[in-house]
Amino acid sequence: MDVFFPLVSIIMPAYNAGKYISDSIASVISQTYQNWELIIINDYSKDNTPKIIENYANADSRIKVFSNSKNVGVSETRNKGIELATGNWIAFLDSDDMWHPQKLEKQIEKIKSNSADFIFTGASYVNEKGEAYSGVFCVPEKISFNELLFQNVISCSSVLLNKRLMKNIKMENDAIHEDFATWLRILRTGIIAYAIDEPLLIYRITKDSKSGNKFKTIKMTYNVFRFIGLNPIISTYFMIRHVMASVLKYYKIYYN
Repeated sequence: MDVFFPLVSIIMPAYNAGKYISDSIASVISQTYQNWELIIINDYSKDNTPKIIENYANADSRIKVFSNSKNVGVSETRNKGIELATGNWIAFLDSDDMWHPQKLEKQIEKIKSNSADFIFTGASYVNEKGEAYSGVFCVPEKISFNELLFQNVISCSSVLLNKRLMKNIKMENDAIHEDFATWLRILRTGIIAYAIDEPLLIYRITKDSKSGNKFKTIKMTYNVFRFIGLNPIISTYFMIRHVMASVLKYYKIYYN
């Protein structure tokens, strides 16, 4: 009998997230895979975020709320969530993104079929009003460190990974794409990331998001390569490759 039914700890940082966080939480509650805990960490919000998340926590004991005594940023907040997690599997969900109802169920099935420790998915996209873009982001069946250097195909809110992979690797430096740097460091150890090529993540593009500011994201991408130890020339090369891939990606999303 198949008894693989692990507890998934979902880490959700929340900073002034009142506009969208209800949609994000609702997408977790709607999961067909129900063995999860949702760890929401309020990163010193100044809006109605605390009230919203407390209401959800009072209604569902699987939702656990914590608060930072000052604003510390997304990296430190996610690391705190990982430390608080009681499950052996970690998922990340940003407070403005959402999941397809079968997201976790399909990833758990992938773990069983591939003995995988790191699983991510494709994505669809919505704007600030929740209106869907026509295109979706397709992902390869699997990806290694060397392949990931050319394009970050791993959306943070799509990731499910074994907690042990982050025992010695933390998210660092909010001035870069901290999640991309983390995936590179994990895959550099020889881990292969496996994908489900379905839009199980619903990613919200806003004017304040990293994806919404192209000049900022180019600089942050270059700094990722410098952060992991690549020299300026090699970092510039991979940054250019990323820009080319990103232009094609968003053209397909907006105009496909």
